[in-house]
Amino acid sequence: MSIRLSEKVVMLKPSGIRMFFEIAATMKDVISLGIGEPDFDTPEPIINAGIEALRRGETHYTSNHGLLVLRQAISDHLKRLYQVEYFAQSEIVVTVGVSEALYLVFAATLDPDDEVIIPTPCFVSYQAEVALAGGVPVEVATYVEDQFVPRIENIEAAITPRTRAIFIGSPSNPTGAVYPREFLMKLAELVKKHDLMVISDEIYDRLVYGTEHVCFASLPGMQERTILMGGFSKAYAMTGWRIGYAAGPKEIIGGMVRVHQYSIMSAPTVSQYAALTALMVGEPYVQEMLREYDRRRKLVVNGLNSIGLSTFEPKGAFYAFPDLRSTGLSDDEFCNRLLKEEHVAIVPGNSFGDSGIGFARVSYATSYEKLEEALLRIGRFVNRI
Repeated sequence: MSIRLSEKVVMLKPSGIRMFFEIAATMKDVISLGIGEPDFDTPEPIINAGIEALRRGETHYTSNHGLLVLRQAISDHLKRLYQVEYFAQSEIVVTVGVSEALYLVFAATLDPDDEVIIPTPCFVSYQAEVALAGGVPVEVATYVEDQFVPRIENIEAAITPRTRAIFIGSPSNPTGAVYPREFLMKLAELVKKHDLMVISDEIYDRLVYGTEHVCFASLPGMQERTILMGGFSKAYAMTGWRIGYAAGPKEIIGGMVRVHQYSIMSAPTVSQYAALTALMVGEPYVQEMLREYDRRRKLVVNGLNSIGLSTFEPKGAFYAFPDLRSTGLSDDEFCNRLLKEEHVAIVPGNSFGDSGIGFARVSYATSYEKLEEALLRIGRFVNRI
């Protein structure tokens, strides 16, 4: 029997994040600053809620949409934070993390060769999910001199008759950029002008530092044009629970549920009950983790700048994006040598799109002490080269 993979799978670029993580896992004494995962354990009340759900026998399928009580809690949460209202019964679907929500939205809305504009550097899954759905990802570069906020004229120049949507991720993985209200208002006008929709990944919405997170759907006239994606992995330290959601117009959510019911059925039931408790009692834990991330952020940004790796100040998420070009090494070479010579794992910027070339992603979702040691090692490496 001959084995043949589909062309779209063969063309997928391997994840640079996972590649470095797997190499680092084979080495001793490695400080990994490569994976975007909180080092905090899930808060105890949330864990207990999952355990109690198991003991109650909550081990069966839920509605394809997810538990209604959880969807209502998500709706209340979004209204409280951003004054945007979603009808829990038909405008919210609970998913297996934002990763599944990405798959669902593209599978439900794209026809072959439809285009999605994606500002880069961006998370590695965005272009891949568009391609797997048969669409065409169109990258629009952002620049460090603009704080990695897109230029509206560059987005408009990328629009063609095949453009279906504009994708945004703010706060940004990998740069830590947070899109300001002024830019988002201009984007809203552009979206209306060209009759487009916006897919907005806001998984890091609770992790912002000294600035405002603007929920795109809350802008005038944008709720009907926006698929809002969020989740519990980052703010509540629940990565392994695999629980997220999408909210938007009922017609699009209905299409997403149609795909969801055949591919997943429903998100893990135990995780849904844990997520419900996270929304009910998790806020003090979110604020505690946010304060610690901010402390680490200042350490990493100041440390990298003092080493000579120019790093703009990230305003959200838990990543710094230092500029490596002054070292004379490519981002691949810098990260490979740093891992081999000093046992520090960071991710080359080219993993996040061509506009990330020459940079690297440094996650500060690890302990303060490990970050201090990592900065010593990075400084030693930079001095040596």
